Amino acid sequence: MTTSIRPARPGDESAIVAMIYELAVFEHVPEQCTVTESQITAGLFGPDPQAFCHIAEVDGEPAAVAVWFRNFSTWDGVAGIYLEDLFVRERFRRHGLGRAMLATLARECVEHGYSRLSWAVLDWNSPAIALYDAVGGRPMSEWISYRVSGPELSALAGPALSALAEE
Repeated sequence: MTTSIRPARPGDESAIVAMIYELAVFEHVPEQCTVTESQITAGLFGPDPQAFCHIAEVDGEPAAVAVWFRNFSTWDGVAGIYLEDLFVRERFRRHGLGRAMLATLARECVEHGYSRLSWAVLDWNSPAIALYDAVGGRPMSEWISYRVSGPELSALAGPALSALAEE
């Protein structure tokens, strides 16, 4: 079994989209996954990339994906990596690919002088939590994650703009 991890490149879009969809199925929300290959092309390989991606291959077959982007720590004054998605296909789990992908991103941080690697995990995903604990990750229990999207995002954007105009 030959394993390699490399940055994604044009031509990988179908494998990336497939694994993102498989992740949505794993997380029990496939209906929420609407990403397209053209969006992945623009987001990863366009003139202004919004994210980055690494792919693990086993014997030339895409086995895992890590999609990430840079964030910035105002306290440290340097960038970090936020791991948006890490997914290992079921038949390739329990062979160290998840740990290897995290190690690859940790090296990316160290090589670029980034101060941290961070991510979120669903509270029911005990195998992932065990991996994250094993590599030295620590839950940020004092922080509560928030998100606004869909109609709520539009509603929030609308009044904010009109409220400024009224001042």
